[in-house]
Amino acid sequence: MSERIAVTLSEGVADVRLARPDKMNALDIAMFEALVDTTARLAREKGLRAVVLSGEGRAFCAGLDVGRFAAMKETGGAGLPGGAERDLTARTHGDANFPQQAVWGWRQLPVPVIAAVHGVAFGGGFQLALGADMRFLSLDARMSIMEVKWGLVPDMAGTPILARLVRDDILRDLTYTGRVFSAEEALDYGLATRIVDDPYAAAMDAAREIANKSPDAIRAAKRLFNALGGDPRPALIAESIEQQKLIGSPNQREAVSANIDKRPPRFADA
Repeated sequence: MSERIAVTLSEGVADVRLARPDKMNALDIAMFEALVDTTARLAREKGLRAVVLSGEGRAFCAGLDVGRFAAMKETGGAGLPGGAERDLTARTHGDANFPQQAVWGWRQLPVPVIAAVHGVAFGGGFQLALGADMRFLSLDARMSIMEVKWGLVPDMAGTPILARLVRDDILRDLTYTGRVFSAEEALDYGLATRIVDDPYAAAMDAAREIANKSPDAIRAAKRLFNALGGDPRPALIAESIEQQKLIGSPNQREAVSANIDKRPPRFADA
């Protein structure tokens, strides 16, 4: 498919693997483009019945590439997907902007998507897992809504999905603190579907089982479940508005600088 994502199709199941293991599948611009391109391709794939989304190497996805944050430290947002050079409020893919489509595209696919999560799923990587219909986690998997560490908010379609999955106070806790939580906590919060020894094998087994069901019924069920959430557009736009105000602001740049310099941040009062 690309240098960032490998796709194998067999008997109606698409095996989609993030293929940047040396960087723990971190999200650089090429990865964002590959994610959006992959969902567009799969949406046109005849005979597709289920998708398994996983990461090669030590992790599912470590989040936004640290190199992009280094660029943000110097330029206030340049080099980030949806950074200073991009209008986040512009809708480029239906209800979504470009960074959101990297996640929202999996929700839009007409067939079930299962994320097989091992290692870490942090920040944008966590939101990517949210794009799947189901999430199978290894016992040692770790997750985090890590955007606050960088002075940002989740803006890759995470908020409208999280609002359907997680109790309001838990969502606020995880977002305000950015703390890392375990697979067991993820299951308790409603963010994991199953904890299994081998998430990839379990996800492939489940995908093959789904592929043996009536494709008409499966696609109808996904349309029904997607409709239950109501109109996502206001939440998607709200994400973009808030993030655009934050990117490159003094306190956001200070958050990035403090993390890169490994020192306590010195924030100005809001």
